[in-house]
Order: sequence, then structure tokens, then C-alpha cells
Amino acid sequence: MKPSGKSERGDPAAIEAEAMAWLAEREEGFAPGRAAAFESWRRRDSRHAASIAELEQVLAQLDGLAERREEVNAHFNRVSPSPPPSRETPASAPAATVRWWRPVAWSGLAAALLLGAFFGSRALQSTPSPETRYATTTAGYERARLTDGSTLELNTASAARVQFTAAERRVELESGEAHFEVAHDTARPFVVSAGGVAVRAVGTAFNVRFVSGAVEVTVTEGKVAVERLDLNSLSAGPTLVAANQRLALPLAPAAAPAPIIEPLAPADVRAVLAWQRRVTDFTDTPLAEVTARFNRHNVLQLVITDPTLGSRRIGGIFALDDVEAFVRLLERDGIIRAERQGDNLLLHAP
Repeated sequence: MKPSGKSERGDPAAIEAEAMAWLAEREEGFAPGRAAAFESWRRRDSRHAASIAELEQVLAQLDGLAERREEVNAHFNRVSPSPPPSRETPASAPAATVRWWRPVAWSGLAAALLLGAFFGSRALQSTPSPETRYATTTAGYERARLTDGSTLELNTASAARVQFTAAERRVELESGEAHFEVAHDTARPFVVSAGGVAVRAVGTAFNVRFVSGAVEVTVTEGKVAVERLDLNSLSAGPTLVAANQRLALPLAPAAAPAPIIEPLAPADVRAVLAWQRRVTDFTDTPLAEVTARFNRHNVLQLVITDPTLGSRRIGGIFALDDVEAFVRLLERDGIIRAERQGDNLLLHAP
């Protein structure tokens, strides 16, 4: 059965049916080009990714729901199934509904998808998901797709805990910096807490980081509500921050002034998110400052042996996770002479 494309109208039931069809086709084995088509469909809309993630969880929990198979069989025996189309069915032919999956054999994917359709994923939503912790090293970076279809990206030296329930999707940013692309779900707000500050969203994209004794929130898409969790705070309530705006709340609320929202130009937003691309644009920057940036992203450390060399100003666009390519470029331009010693690269004057 091939997906019908009806989910493009945004109907949740159509999205679920299309997601089931994609998973069934994947189980049978994608024909040439179909894997790319599936990936394109999944990425096209955050609701598509969320539906796939939910159904994959149903698959994972099939064993735990097996005792209810008789109830499911009884339900689907009351449905008049239509036979499944063959692989030769023209793409223009009307797509069959998911009812042709009969639970008699209870084979792998078909049974799991029937359970997902019958229970409406209620078994998953009624049980809180286990807490998952993500962390990066001083040279690390991680991008994770969460079970609801949202995306979490962690900068270097960052850590976050994720736990979803039927009522709420919650992330605690313990340290560092993270960017979130939130799958739309009005029934379950997405809340990020960091240092006594809560950022609440439904479907949007935003960046949260600890910086200079404050929590900084930058919104890149949609809008979020930011407020303090401290009941003794003098805050008048949540502050709305929209796309291309930034808000910094000090970690010491007693001495905190009224929140000030800062508008950002597109170039400023790109600068905030430059760590995601792992590429940074330096302009007339001292070499000592540039090497310090590289050292925060790599195990291999750069050591400047000549103070006058550290004040040498350079410019260019560099990939922060490719320190050796950066050093080769400096050597080629006659700026430094490099010497490897264990996990250090010594930078000498030429």
C-alpha cells in the first residue's frame, strides 16, 4: 500500500493513516526512490515526524499490549475490510484505508499499527516516558530527535534532561546551550526550564543558553512565553518573546531589572546559531582569541608559544571541529609553524 498524500491537508486522521502506510511500505522493503520520498514526507511537516515517532513507539510496545489482542480482533472483525492493493497498483489509483490490515496473523508491523489505530496511542500517552539525559563534552555536539518529532541540539559542554507525559513535554537544561525545534501539539505544551527560568512553547523554534549569570532566550520562529519559577520573584507574569527577539533574565531575580526584549537583525540571529553550523566567521580577530574558540570544540588543543603571534589578527570562515585543517591553512599562508606534541599543537612564529 502506498501513501495517498491526503495528509497534505493537515487532517490528523489523514496524517496518521499516511504514516501507517509509510511504515507498512518500509516494513515490506522500499522500492527504488521510495526511501527518499518517505524521508521527504517525514521532514515536510513536524506533525508527520511526530506521527511516525508515535507509531514506532507502538511497535516497540507491541509485546506489552499483546494480552489485548482478542479485544482488538473483536473490534476489527466488525469492520468490513477491503483487500490490500498489489505492488502493481498505479500511483493514481485511490489508496486503500488501513482497515485491510487484519489482526488474524498478528505479524509484526501490521499488528502494531492496528493497536496504534485502535487505541489511538492512549497506552503511550497515559504512561510517562522514562527520563532521558543528553550531554556533550567540551568538544562535543549532539542533535537528537525526540519522541514527539521535536529536535534538540546541544552545544559543547551542555546537558539536558527530557521527560514527556500525557499533559506536558518537559526539558531541563542543566548547563550550556540548546536549540529546540518544537513539534506542534496544543494539548501538550513544550516547557524548557533553566536556572529558575521557564520557557513555554507549543510549536516554535528557540535557543536557550546560560551566559554571564543569566539565562538567554532567543526565538528564531514563532513565539514563546518566558517566566521565572521563583515564587518570590517580582515578575508580573510571563513575557512573550517573538521571532528575531532575545531576552536575558539574570539568575539572581531579587536584583533583576524589568525584562527587556532585544530585537535582532537576521545577521544577529545567524551569529547566535553559528555553533549549530560548526562554522564561525572571524573578522580581524586576534589569533589568541581564534585558537581559544577552537580549543573549546576540540580535544586537540592549540598552544601559542610566542605572545606576539597571539596578537596577530586574522580573518576567514573556519569549521570549528576541523582544527587540523585550520592549522594547515595558517601554515600555508606562512602565519605559523606547527609542531605536534601529544594532544597539543604548538604554534610557533614562522
